[in-house]
Amino acid sequence: MRIAAGIVSPTLQQCAARARAAEQAGYDTVLSMENQHDPFLPLAAAVLGTDRIELATAVAIAFPRSPMVVANAAWDLHVSSAGRFVLGLGSQVKGHNERRFSVPWSAPAPRLREYVLALRAIWRCWEYGEKLDFNGTHYRFTLMPPNFMPGASGLGLVPVSIAAVGAAMLRVAGEVCDGVRLHPFCTRRYLDNVVLPQLEVGLARGKRARERFEISGGGFVVTGPDDASVAERLEWVRARVAFYGSTRSYFPVLEQHDLQDLGMKLHRMSVAGQWREMAQQIPDDVLHLFTAVGRHDTIEAAVAQRFGGISDAISEALPPGHAPGIPPDLIADLQRLPRRFHGYDMRGDQP
Repeated sequence: MRIAAGIVSPTLQQCAARARAAEQAGYDTVLSMENQHDPFLPLAAAVLGTDRIELATAVAIAFPRSPMVVANAAWDLHVSSAGRFVLGLGSQVKGHNERRFSVPWSAPAPRLREYVLALRAIWRCWEYGEKLDFNGTHYRFTLMPPNFMPGASGLGLVPVSIAAVGAAMLRVAGEVCDGVRLHPFCTRRYLDNVVLPQLEVGLARGKRARERFEISGGGFVVTGPDDASVAERLEWVRARVAFYGSTRSYFPVLEQHDLQDLGMKLHRMSVAGQWREMAQQIPDDVLHLFTAVGRHDTIEAAVAQRFGGISDAISEALPPGHAPGIPPDLIADLQRLPRRFHGYDMRGDQP
C-alpha cells in the first residue's frame, strides 16, 4: 500500500520543508489541497527540495479554472519534477462553485469527463505534435500557435485522478482517468457496494487495466504514538464526519447504513449555524464506520481490515497544524500491505 502525506502549511517554505521530511521518512506521495491555499504552489516549492517522492494535488477545483490554465500549471510541475506530478481534480459541490467561486454550475460528472479529455488533447498536442482540435459541449480548444507550446517533455502525459463520491463520477474516473481520490467520508460498506462496482463499470467502458489505475483513500486513518494523541485526533475526525454528513451530496454514503435521518438532522443544524454542536450527534459506532483507528503499534491491522483489497494508497487524518508523523518503520510495514495498482501508464496512446 502506498502512503501519502499532506504538506499544506501557511508558507511555501514550510511546504518545502514538510515535503523534504516526508521524502526522508519514506512516504510515497505528498499531497497539496485547495482549502485555504492554492494547490499548485506548494508542489512547486516541493519540487525544489525533493528527488524521489510523488507530488499530487488532492485536489484542485476544476471548474473555476480553464483546462488550458490547468494544463500549463500541471505541465510545468510534470517537467520540473521529471514526471513525479499527478494532477488530482475535483468538481466541488454546487454551492461552492456558484457562491464561493462565482462560476456557473452544470451536471458535474459529464463536465469533468470532458475536462479530462480536453487536458489530454492539449497535452497530446504538446507532447506528440498532434493538431489541437477539441470540440466539446463545455470546452473548445482549437488554437495553439508554436510560440505558446512548451515543447515535448519526453515523459509522456500527466496522470490525472479525480475526486469521486457518487456513482456517476466513479464511472467517469474509471473510464477516462488514471486514478480516483475517494472522499474520507466513506465506509467499508460503501467501498464494497458502490465504489468498486461503479469503478469496474467505468474501467470496462474505457478498456482500462485496474493495475494501472490507483484507488486512493476511502476513509480516515487515525493514529499516533499513544492513546492520548489518538483520542485527540479521533475527536477532530468526529467533527469532520459531522461536517461532511451535513452535505446532501454525500447522503448516499449514509443511506448504506440507514442513517439518512442523521444526515438531515446535521444538514438542518448546519443551516442554523450550529457547527460546534454537530459533532455531538456522531456516536462512536458511526464514527468508527468511517475510520481505521489505532496507535502506531496497532494501526497496521486496522488499515488492512478497513482498506484491504480496494484502496491502493492512504494518508493519515491530521488536524490543522499537525505535520505528518508516521514513523519510517511503520511506513515500511504499511507499504508491504498488498495493492493492485502497479503504476501509471503515461504513454497516453502514444502515436
